[in-house]
Amino acid sequence: MISGVKRDEMLAALDGEPFDVLVIGGGASGLGVAVDAQTRGYRTLLLEKHDFAKGTSSRSTKLVHGGVRYLQQGNVSLVFEALRERGLLCRNAPHLVRDLGFVVPRYKWWEGPFYGVGLKVYDRLAGKLNIARSRVLDRKETIARIPNVETENLLGGVIYHDAQFDDARMAFTLARTAADHGAIVLNYFAVVGLMKENDAVVGVRAVDRETGRELEIRARVVVNATGIFADEVRKMDVPASEATLAPSQGVHLVLDRAFQPSDTALMVPHTDDGRVLFVIPWHGRVLVGTTDTAVEEPAIEPRPLPQEVDFILRNAGRYLERDPREDDVLSYFAGLRPLFRGGGERGGTKSISREHSVIVSDSGLVTLVGGKWTTYRKMAEDTVDDAALEAELPESPCITENLRLHGWMARDDPDRPHEGHMEMYGSDADDVTALVDGRPDLGAEVHPHLPYDRAQIVWAARHEMARTVDDVLSRRTRSLLLDARAAIEAAPDVARLLADELDRDDVWVEEQVAEFREMARGYLPPTSG
Repeated sequence: MISGVKRDEMLAALDGEPFDVLVIGGGASGLGVAVDAQTRGYRTLLLEKHDFAKGTSSRSTKLVHGGVRYLQQGNVSLVFEALRERGLLCRNAPHLVRDLGFVVPRYKWWEGPFYGVGLKVYDRLAGKLNIARSRVLDRKETIARIPNVETENLLGGVIYHDAQFDDARMAFTLARTAADHGAIVLNYFAVVGLMKENDAVVGVRAVDRETGRELEIRARVVVNATGIFADEVRKMDVPASEATLAPSQGVHLVLDRAFQPSDTALMVPHTDDGRVLFVIPWHGRVLVGTTDTAVEEPAIEPRPLPQEVDFILRNAGRYLERDPREDDVLSYFAGLRPLFRGGGERGGTKSISREHSVIVSDSGLVTLVGGKWTTYRKMAEDTVDDAALEAELPESPCITENLRLHGWMARDDPDRPHEGHMEMYGSDADDVTALVDGRPDLGAEVHPHLPYDRAQIVWAARHEMARTVDDVLSRRTRSLLLDARAAIEAAPDVARLLADELDRDDVWVEEQVAEFREMARGYLPPTSG
């Protein structure tokens, strides 16, 4: 078994017998499938064209939740499934997932019974895996929970509980978990075509983007788990394939902690387009979102639209005493949801299903579409069930309901790190901090306005397959999301640290800094330049 995720060792393992399961895509869907397949005993390979969680899977609202608004829409089955998966994820990854209280403020007398009853149903659906019971708050309690809440005409609020996580860190944890069990997971390895024999998919043609080396890799079944790009892979199989997805853009703004200076989130129940809006404490900042804007084509680096930023600021301002303005934004980011269109479904993206579907083509290509982070495990289970059946793999049950993810530590473990930027490593935290023992310079912060130290950069290169400045500042740490200006300023030092670890030259350092700065400017409001 390969220890950790070290790219050179992973590459060496490509030569040999065909794989049982080959997964295309290294986001939530693909990584979940890789963990499920490998832990069933199937020899599994995952290939990701960019970096793990480069796209949508690192740009979510950072919630593991049942979906209160889906309950409002009457989609009880989706909420029930998501709440069950929320409970399992809290149990299997306590170092990454934590309880978060959400307050819905009340400004009219009837809102108390209305929200109170609905959230009791939410509690009931969660059953034994419920985090905590919802309850009604008076005016004083509501202000204590949400110090910056709009107080004019405020009567009180209702508090309920969901869970919060770090999406990109969860992705790497899944990659480590898959590798711990023997899977091969590779980033910067692009699938450029499907191999076929007798009209059946028998593998892929893929290119190592770092070396240009092209390989033909055989597998008993190929799983397309590329999220918003799933239709592109389906067209490799059948060029005339109809679109199954309707991408929807969600935008989030990141503000200073002063805009919500407590450990409770605010849920705005009424926005201009009928969605809910969240104001959430996260990594010492405040995350506000999200929007729902239909887009024509998927992109790996989507950009917020001015009207989306205006929408969030306007709707958040109705419920906050101190209104956020565009020049308060530390960073903003956009992600594309892979919404499942289904058979000719029409309408706005808010009406299109968040549920997932598994499609098996005539050639045997298995495609997972739709879904969300909270239900990634169930999505993977359904996909591997179908893939194993299609490939006639030996029957083997799914074990992920009770599978502890890499780094697992009990919440009451006295050795568990409690600093936000170290807690995410779980049982690896001591090994990360131990890097400083041999090199005291690694204990320095990467930037005064960011909560990360230089040891975490080195760890990312050695043990988390980080290959670029973007990998480190956007996903191994969340520097770009927390403060885009600070991340841009930290880029030269990070590039030099990576160059030392990856044996790169000064030209590479200059190119990396320039590329990151160009990309990161898209995370700043236009007025920031």
